[in-house]
Amino acid sequence: MKKLMVIPFALVFAACAHSKGPMAMATLDSTSGSTAKGTVHFQDAGDNGVEVVADLTGVPPGVHGFHVHEKGDCGNNGTNAGPHFNPTTMVHGAPDAVSHHAGDFGNVTADDKGEVHARFTTHSITINTGTNAVVGHAVVLHGNPDDLVSQPAGNAGPRIACGVTTLMGSM
Repeated sequence: MKKLMVIPFALVFAACAHSKGPMAMATLDSTSGSTAKGTVHFQDAGDNGVEVVADLTGVPPGVHGFHVHEKGDCGNNGTNAGPHFNPTTMVHGAPDAVSHHAGDFGNVTADDKGEVHARFTTHSITINTGTNAVVGHAVVLHGNPDDLVSQPAGNAGPRIACGVTTLMGSM
């Protein structure tokens, strides 16, 4: 009888796990002079927004600006990614400010081992549909903290890692 109870629960759990929407991922590679690299996953959670999970290594310990940028091009040490992703032409700000770029994700913190493990939810982007779709845009890790107020991009400094967001295949 116990086995019969476990199987239906497993089936229900599996069905719930697949009820989320599309997923996307950016693999960040270091720019010249940096060792920062890792992955950023985006999971559509329906009305709950988009869950973002960043796992990075080789990052200088401390606080770093973390953004989605306009173009899907990491050439020229990330400079080709252009400005922050801003389809609604807002001013730069903190991710929880009323006015901010869709790509304003604020800051992430690297521990003393140079690792970043961040998880947050945003309503500023979508995965692959609409004007706020993240697929095809670069995700950039900066060398300095984003001050969350300076225009147009928060004085976050050099781009130390960059990766282009791609849609993940269905599982």
